Amino acid sequence: MTACDREPIHVPGAIQPHGLMLLADRETLRVVGGAGDIEGRLTPIWLDRPIEALLAQSLDRYSLDANDAVPLAVVPGRSETFDASLHMSGDLLVVELEPAPTEPRTAVAALAELDRTGAQFERAADLQALCERAATAFRRVTGFDRVMIYRFLDDGAGKVLAEDRDPALHSFLNHHFPEGDIPKQARALYVRTPVRVIPDIDYAPMPIRPAELVDTDLSGVGLRSVSPIHLQYMRNMGVRASASISIVKDGLLWGLVACHHNSPRRLSYETRAICQTMAGELARFIRAKEEAETFRERVRLRSGEDAILAGIEPHLSVDAFFAEYGDDLRQLLGADGFAVIQNRSLSTSGRCPGDDALLRLGEWLLTRTVAEPFVTQRLASIFPAAAADRDIASGVLAVALSGDAPMLLVWIRAEEPTIVEWAGNPHKDVENDPAAILTPRTSFEAWSEEVRGCARRWTRGEVEAAGRLRTQLLELRQSRRLRELNRELTATLAEKDSLIQQKDHLLREVNHRVQNSLQLVQSFLALQARGGEETNLADTLNEAQRRISAVALVHRRLYQADHLESVDLSRYLEELVGEMQAAMGAEWAHRITLNLAPLLISADRAVHVGLILTELVINANKYAYAGQPGPIELTLEQYRNSFRLIVADQGSGKATTGGRQGFGTRMMTAMVSRLGGTIEQFDNRPGLRVIVSAPIDE
Repeated sequence: MTACDREPIHVPGAIQPHGLMLLADRETLRVVGGAGDIEGRLTPIWLDRPIEALLAQSLDRYSLDANDAVPLAVVPGRSETFDASLHMSGDLLVVELEPAPTEPRTAVAALAELDRTGAQFERAADLQALCERAATAFRRVTGFDRVMIYRFLDDGAGKVLAEDRDPALHSFLNHHFPEGDIPKQARALYVRTPVRVIPDIDYAPMPIRPAELVDTDLSGVGLRSVSPIHLQYMRNMGVRASASISIVKDGLLWGLVACHHNSPRRLSYETRAICQTMAGELARFIRAKEEAETFRERVRLRSGEDAILAGIEPHLSVDAFFAEYGDDLRQLLGADGFAVIQNRSLSTSGRCPGDDALLRLGEWLLTRTVAEPFVTQRLASIFPAAAADRDIASGVLAVALSGDAPMLLVWIRAEEPTIVEWAGNPHKDVENDPAAILTPRTSFEAWSEEVRGCARRWTRGEVEAAGRLRTQLLELRQSRRLRELNRELTATLAEKDSLIQQKDHLLREVNHRVQNSLQLVQSFLALQARGGEETNLADTLNEAQRRISAVALVHRRLYQADHLESVDLSRYLEELVGEMQAAMGAEWAHRITLNLAPLLISADRAVHVGLILTELVINANKYAYAGQPGPIELTLEQYRNSFRLIVADQGSGKATTGGRQGFGTRMMTAMVSRLGGTIEQFDNRPGLRVIVSAPIDE
């Protein structure tokens, strides 16, 4: 389906015929192009006329500078009136005109509908109930035959969580849709254009005139003509009209409100505005429900840990502890089985594989569990020897207690055979001929697939709880060792050898990381020396010192934390900003605001993030307020397996560099590329807002 991903759907060169579009030069405000039956519905003479004359209204400066669509006053046509909206596309003003309803909603009616919907969302007990109420509310407002709440899953596929429909229609509830049904660029446009309507799939596209403007970017245009592949996809579903309303949570596409109708149906501008507001409210409630669920889980786990650890007595041996509390540890993390593996000895609780299978699993896990917990929900896919016991042990969460005889704590979950209902066979054949015409799948009949060898997913809270238990049990074990030191001299010597080996491993890791960091420092100093844009030696040295501090601080945190794998990015950035504030002077002490979410990240990636933050703060320090102190806001957020670093000021906006990128910009771009992420700049009104997004893991 990569051909779908490459289709330039943002430049279709045409619009849907139920509306009109005018294109005007941003500087002269004269019409340079358009699309639709402008002569028959608006005015016979329109090209090269002032746009304000055609709209019968003046445009304020805010409208011309807006990034998002701005509603305008009603525009009179030859035999109808139009709802109008304006936004920018490069150097062009884009004005969309759609027939206004003959009996528009009053503001009181619109507010009453929004208030009613918000009250229904608030009464939802959980996420599922919230989605069910949302489907009903959106169908009431739009009047479509079917409304679905569609969520994107971690693997890119989608699932219908809730549905409200005409009883005569078949149901898509709980059906999955393959990732390829919604290409990547289409998902990006769903964020850009929150509400998208296709009133009738059998329309004839109205091309942009004149022809030299057909490549105009219509990403934010609601009237934008639709890909022929998508229109055929809808025909295959038996749908005549559709609407898609984006559910955007924390700036990312969480899902869609998908609306289908069996006959042509149009949504007015005011109805789309209500739907967009409802979708924003729904996203806020979704976030609240998900955060509440995460909080409740962490409280439950903490309480369980405290109850177990409170029962540990100083004289209790580790073996006796597991014999007494093994079942409690199993239940704490919701496992079907729990095993303690040390050498050839086993202690089990609940349902576990046979002894031989557990010992083989233990030998394999010892090569995996070094510093961080090992976790999987599909064990057989990475350890084929476990396939024979997949019905008992498909999910594994394991931690290791180091020592002369390493001990493994293994939580086991049985597979949960799942029947996944797909809307059509997702494994359809794809033409091998690259020149063949790409067509969407034709069947949406329910297609069931049994998923085997997969256990219930381990949550982040459960993985964190396993790590904390390992730390507590290590302390118990070490205390026991100290009291038995005189009687276990031989065992202590063996453990010492093990610790020496571990120390050698850590030293090699230290040397490796220090070498990498020194090479990084050498590279950016060499790049800075070649840049030649800095003329003040003191400023150049100060900036170089801040960058080196960002690298050095990671190493200090690693050695203080007693491991070399990962750091808490929020604490690292907080300390880094503190050092930068001291270097910037006392007048900056209370000007930088931090909102940092706790986040574990590898040390190498933390170095890159620190350098990026250093560059952004240096830029704000130098350019935002002409060298004077001013407010800077730093935010670190997590969304699933990615993070966002946001640096915003209220200064003069983006700094100019005379048409060429400065050293800091080149280095920052390289760092973002190494992270596999993106960097975007937005108007903060006033000031500049820079957003860096990247995966947490490589």
